[in-house]
Amino acid sequence: MDILKARATLATVMLVTLLGSAGVALPYPVLSPYFMNESSNPLVYFMGWDAKILLGIALATYPLGLLIGSNVIGSLSDRYGRKKVLVYSLIGSVLGYVATGLAVTQGSYLFFIVARLITGFFEGNISIARAIAVELHPQIDRSRALSLLYSTGYAGWLIGPLAGGYLMDYGVDMTFYIGGLAVLLSLLLVLIVLEKSVPQKSSGLSIWQEITQNHSATLLRIPHLRQFLWYYFVFTLGINAFYEFYPLWLVEELDFNSKQIGWTTVIITSVMVFVSSTVADKLPRRFGEKRSLLFGTIVFGSAVIVTTQLIDPYIYLPLALTGACIAVINVIFPSMLSEYFGHLGQGKVMGLQVSIFCFTNVVISIVGSFIALISATTTLFTASALILCSVFLFKKPENHLIVEEIKVAT
Repeated sequence: MDILKARATLATVMLVTLLGSAGVALPYPVLSPYFMNESSNPLVYFMGWDAKILLGIALATYPLGLLIGSNVIGSLSDRYGRKKVLVYSLIGSVLGYVATGLAVTQGSYLFFIVARLITGFFEGNISIARAIAVELHPQIDRSRALSLLYSTGYAGWLIGPLAGGYLMDYGVDMTFYIGGLAVLLSLLLVLIVLEKSVPQKSSGLSIWQEITQNHSATLLRIPHLRQFLWYYFVFTLGINAFYEFYPLWLVEELDFNSKQIGWTTVIITSVMVFVSSTVADKLPRRFGEKRSLLFGTIVFGSAVIVTTQLIDPYIYLPLALTGACIAVINVIFPSMLSEYFGHLGQGKVMGLQVSIFCFTNVVISIVGSFIALISATTTLFTASALILCSVFLFKKPENHLIVEEIKVAT
């Protein structure tokens, strides 16, 4: 692939990521007020359950689908080709959004939950986007491609909630239809711009055997990969604890309202977009991957502690610093993961990374809610402790050892 085609491919994947992440984030500011304030739609009165319980299930269903989807979709793209699997998964996402909108219109909670689960499953195609980005190396540096890809993802998470808040005036179902439209535009871009890709790996397995026997989690059989991922597992427990519960801390400790929380999120996300698109890929080249990764992790954990000791308006500087650290780490770690283990299947490897993130999200949402019964500050202390502890679990794998382990495993 020449440099012009590589740039066109990266631009397409970036737009797909932007539109896709915006579509995913679109309903987030809508669901909570809908479930807590809606008085007429039977969807929020399923079996007489408390609206908070129904909301909790609804919020957990999507990442559960994402966890399952990311575990299989990436590995399927290794065998059947990136573009082919990406196209089918985007079609599934569009149908999922439309089904969710129809569920809201019909007031069917069960239909709503199934539709969100299906949507989450097909949105596991984020692993394909990352695989495509890293495979543009050496025409486009691996870290640079990832930094640009992540920056557009952050931008989507910034645009989506803002758009969702305004679209709510036209009805909750409309937000899901617009989300589906965003994914449909992504599908058209893929069909027009992306070239047909050659499968990275061949296999004699049927598609069902491929799903059940060759999914991303099977990579955990390799000891050196497990050892490398311990850092990421503990780190993502911490980052998800921070992201899930810092809004609660803002409410509990500083009496922030929804608009103040929203603009705080805008500040953090804007810093993430800026750092990811400008300097995130340059730091590891200047200071080294390991040093940059661990220094960013230490600063991140420390910034969370500092935030808990401050009052408005002094909290914004350490919170912005957390956004900068997230942007740097999210470029360095997947780049290293791709470099050391990409020969096992880039889609499969990227799918495993997404799966771990989703799994820790589900775990910390449950555990963190119990810790929050003590106080929201305690939850943020827990987040900081996990982030800082992950530093001691990081071990950079050695190439010759990896080869030997793979020979043994296979």
